[in-house]
Amino acid sequence: MWELIQANRRKSMLLFIAMGIALVLLGYLIGSYFIPNGGGFFGIIAALFIWFILSLVSYYSGSSILLSISNAKEVTPEVHQQLFNIVDEMRIAANLPKMPKVYIINEEAPNAFATGIKPENSAITVTAGLLSKLNRDELQGVVAHEMSHIVNRDILLMTFAGIMLGSIVLISEVFLRGLWSSSGSSDRYRSRSSSDSGQGQMIIMVIAIVFAILAPILAQLLYFAISRRREYLADANGARLTRYPEGLASALEKISSTNLDLRSANKVTAPMYIVNPLKKKGMKLSDLTSTHPPTSERIRILRSMAGGAGFINYQQAFNMVKGNKSQIIPNSGLGESAPVEIRNASEAKEAPGKISEKRTLGDLMMTVSNFSFIVCACGLKIKVPPQYKEASITCPRCGRKNDIPYNEIAAATALAKGMKV
Repeated sequence: MWELIQANRRKSMLLFIAMGIALVLLGYLIGSYFIPNGGGFFGIIAALFIWFILSLVSYYSGSSILLSISNAKEVTPEVHQQLFNIVDEMRIAANLPKMPKVYIINEEAPNAFATGIKPENSAITVTAGLLSKLNRDELQGVVAHEMSHIVNRDILLMTFAGIMLGSIVLISEVFLRGLWSSSGSSDRYRSRSSSDSGQGQMIIMVIAIVFAILAPILAQLLYFAISRRREYLADANGARLTRYPEGLASALEKISSTNLDLRSANKVTAPMYIVNPLKKKGMKLSDLTSTHPPTSERIRILRSMAGGAGFINYQQAFNMVKGNKSQIIPNSGLGESAPVEIRNASEAKEAPGKISEKRTLGDLMMTVSNFSFIVCACGLKIKVPPQYKEASITCPRCGRKNDIPYNEIAAATALAKGMKV
């Protein structure tokens, strides 16, 4: 497995280096425009400095920032025991040394993503909508896909590639906005054009402007290429970990057929989700401008895996669906010795119906928000918000007073975060 990770990393690193070259060239051209003599060197230093600072912030605080802007809340097994069981199963199957932390986003749209620069400090995040819509096999497929991103070290490379992309976009936008809005730009240009080096400076200016416009576009296409390739590989490894490709295929089908609009998602976090959360239902995105491969294509590949759930089976299905001989799985993965047999579906095959799904979703979202649940003697289920400070509550149906018990879930969640209870 380590050879597979290394081979995948080497190919992605070539694209990463190409983004680095674009960043250096952009810095050089902008520096040469503002300082004709030796400014290119200072431009390169400035560009690399910006990237270095952003990378440091990302490395040490990237995961917490992503989880925070996604409104994800860390939960304990009491909130959803089945989810924790599945995460632990896939951790063991993937030979991950430490159990990832588990987070839930209180939104109805089904989706999931993984974070963590290192496998020893990782997290898997799912939405409440995902937990309410999927059965056990489907949820296992999604968790296995995200676990694969952690094991394959995808998150580290994607984080730094995203930071490099952000640096290129930031430098380009500052340069272009400053160029057009600067009142002295025309005077500066006239003074240069009157000198002996005026013609050379004019050429550098044109090249700098063109490259400042094109560099973010080219870098974004490279970033998308890295992201799409790693989604394919995570699908392949996820099917291998579960030994049940249909689970992931069915999960992708359910996710893509619902409203994907996540209020907490943005262009920074979108590439990390299993399905693009910014894509509206029924909307088609070009392969060149999407962070993810077409979901329908991913489903067809998974359902075309015949004779096993191994890497070689995924590669054969990939070639058949794509109609070409592109190699998505490195040779080290294709050379695995033992075949991986497809298992049977688990007994709990059916997902909850619409009414049960809504009820489950509502209860789960309230549980994540630290609501207390009290069942009155008359049978009414009372949901008490965490901000309710009274020791008892009156049942609206029968008028009985019910004592509010100690909220064990809220206390356990607070303890997990190091808070006093």
